[in-house]
Amino acid sequence: MGYVLLSVVCSVTVSVILKLARRYQVDTFQIIVWNYPIAVLCTWFLLQPQWEPGILSAAPMALYLVLAILLPTIFFALSASIRYAGIVRTEVAQRLSLFIALVAAFWLFGETPQIGKLIGVAIGIVGILCSIGWHKGHNQYGRNNRMWLFPLLVFFGYGVIDILFKQIAQHAGIPYTTSMLLVFSMAMVAAFCYLGYRVFIAQKRFSVHAIFWGMVLGGFNFANILFYMKAHRALPENPSIVFTGMNVGVITLGSLVGIFLFSEKLSFINKIGILLAIMSVLIIAYS
Repeated sequence: MGYVLLSVVCSVTVSVILKLARRYQVDTFQIIVWNYPIAVLCTWFLLQPQWEPGILSAAPMALYLVLAILLPTIFFALSASIRYAGIVRTEVAQRLSLFIALVAAFWLFGETPQIGKLIGVAIGIVGILCSIGWHKGHNQYGRNNRMWLFPLLVFFGYGVIDILFKQIAQHAGIPYTTSMLLVFSMAMVAAFCYLGYRVFIAQKRFSVHAIFWGMVLGGFNFANILFYMKAHRALPENPSIVFTGMNVGVITLGSLVGIFLFSEKLSFINKIGILLAIMSVLIIAYS
């Protein structure tokens, strides 16, 4: 379970970095861009993906392209969600995006629906609606619809990304680590194209500080993936333990960090939503 704990800490640290970057007025969009070179380098040196002549001919390039565009786009939505809705609501939305993957498993991948998992999905949907919060009026950031709009984008976005990665994993002709390298490389190119647009066309100021922040963000973001993979390898017979520990751990630690470190305010309905989210993960894992 040590790998699970490390993965949880790294996942929440990513959100903390984005929250602190906003506080210190560092451009979070540029930070996210510089996260991808680190992801590419770490994948190449630590995962050591196989690379053989002609391997691209077997690669699902269309899926890679969609993911390359979605990954930085949803990462931007994640940053905006942390800014407007806070770490607590954002972590719940990101973790409960697994429901979209579960529904897709029934409809797209031919898995047999299980009543326990369906109950877990239903409880989780109620949990995310309660945890995000639906309030009238305005908040300190402007129009209050941002409080639920960005977490919902995170919810649906990461759900779709999870489905696409599952589809890539089904391509036996190319190792999964090689696919990760190609996807991260293409996402890096897409992110730098966006950075070029912001700097040279939109005339936004280039931030040197964002390079350092992005390197730190990329390190923790990749460490989250690496430790999660190591946890599954260490507990191959107990994937539900890894699944439960990761999702419940992130929701719980994210809630504690948001409340005590950043003084995020939660209503009674929000707290009920978080409890429902944890309950739904447990039901899905052990159904």
